[in-house]
Amino acid sequence: MHYSVLLKESIDGLNIKPDGVYVDCTLGYGGHSSEILKQIPQGFLYSFDQDEEAIKYSTERLSKIGNNFKIIYSNFSNLKEKLEEEGVSKVDGIVFDLGFSSPQVDDESRGFSFMKDAPLDMRMDLNQEFNASNVVNEYSESNLRLIFFKYGEEKFSGVIAKNIIKKRPIKTTMELVKVIEESVPYKYFRDHHPERKIFQAIRIEVNHELDVLESVLPDAIDLLNPKGRLSVITFHSLEDRIVKQTFKKYSEVNELFSGLRESDIPEEYKPKLVLINRKPILPSEEELRDNRRSMSAKLRIVERV
Repeated sequence: MHYSVLLKESIDGLNIKPDGVYVDCTLGYGGHSSEILKQIPQGFLYSFDQDEEAIKYSTERLSKIGNNFKIIYSNFSNLKEKLEEEGVSKVDGIVFDLGFSSPQVDDESRGFSFMKDAPLDMRMDLNQEFNASNVVNEYSESNLRLIFFKYGEEKFSGVIAKNIIKKRPIKTTMELVKVIEESVPYKYFRDHHPERKIFQAIRIEVNHELDVLESVLPDAIDLLNPKGRLSVITFHSLEDRIVKQTFKKYSEVNELFSGLRESDIPEEYKPKLVLINRKPILPSEEELRDNRRSMSAKLRIVERV
């Protein structure tokens, strides 16, 4: 079963009002949505996901708590537009849990894991046509090298890309792992697990994860009511960097007006956010013991001015 990382911290961070309107942008198997729903008997919850299996499971789970929720089948990149369709222009809190759920990793057919043999897939949305096989078997050597370096931060990106081109077609996850293993020194493979980084890079490319995150955060900030909160849990440095930089930008006075008194600054250039935690909140020792997948998680929380 999926274990929601930093669950208590992210939900407490939302400062939930019983009659508020809340959004879970990453429903998954309903961990965060369940906790929100329990706390809003007079409120309403909108949850987003594009995984039909997860939606089916979570609909059943949430229905046991209440009926004051709606699950929206969509990528959270469409957050603002989909909420507008529901007549919602402002909300009291939003949570993003950017990790993909354990059942997705554990389902061998999805191809997310480098430890299980499966077709190269890695799609979050199974109705999307573009998948990991397209990346591995159709991208040029220079494009492969670029995504491995940019999204995987892998120092052997060049040689791995070159060897993938030589070995194509590559049909399964284990075939890809073998190519990666043969491309790097044995000690490096054993100690640094470049296959983890390469799989991460391909998954990010298939699902456009960083582009989507970068574009949706300003929308999420605009949707918040005054005193509304935004909790974001990230799982690798590239995601955390985007969240940190966006929150920094929106919590500081625009540099054009940095020398002026606050009363002289035009409203649209004043800070929109207050940082609730300057440093990211990390999992407790107990959580790390119970769930190794929480190891890289970081939580950042902001409040709308």
